[in-house]
Amino acid sequence: MAKKSGDKYRAILDAAVRVFAAYGYHNAQVSRIAREAGVADGTIYLYFKNKKDVLISLFKTRMGEFIQRVEEELAGCTSASEQLSRLVHLHLSHLEADRNLATVFQIQLRQSDPAIRQGIREPLRAYSRLIERVIARGVEGGEFREDLDPRLARKMVFGTVDEVATCWVMSQREYSLAALAPRISELLLRAFAR
Repeated sequence: MAKKSGDKYRAILDAAVRVFAAYGYHNAQVSRIAREAGVADGTIYLYFKNKKDVLISLFKTRMGEFIQRVEEELAGCTSASEQLSRLVHLHLSHLEADRNLATVFQIQLRQSDPAIRQGIREPLRAYSRLIERVIARGVEGGEFREDLDPRLARKMVFGTVDEVATCWVMSQREYSLAALAPRISELLLRAFAR
């Protein structure tokens, strides 16, 4: 199997986002992904074991890049409240920037397949730990309530932005997902404030 990097690897992942978003994971064909990427069908198998591996690799790669971007941006924030607000904005604006990717993340990854759930577990855990660190910083720094459970608060943060993003993906209306970030942050910060 070829190394999971390079222009062809990236082209296949980009094509997979479009194909999975348009046809759904179960109806997507590897041959369609190959055509969309402008590569031969067999080229897919140089980088991926099967369609499931394409979906898992897509999530790991894109989520890894997103987490790195969030960590870089949060490093410049002066408070946990600012970090939380920035995180919510980045989450929603990232999905709004690519509706196909948002569709794959919010709809197609909600598979009952245990191998897919197992494959995407570690990037989700890394993101959960990142959110938890922001909340713990707020508690330790006295910005957030001292009785705030960082794990429960993390579930509230992720659950909120996840549900808002899913509703946006499924909506027939056109509106800005990122424009909702300030109101969401305000609600969360009020709930967490001392």
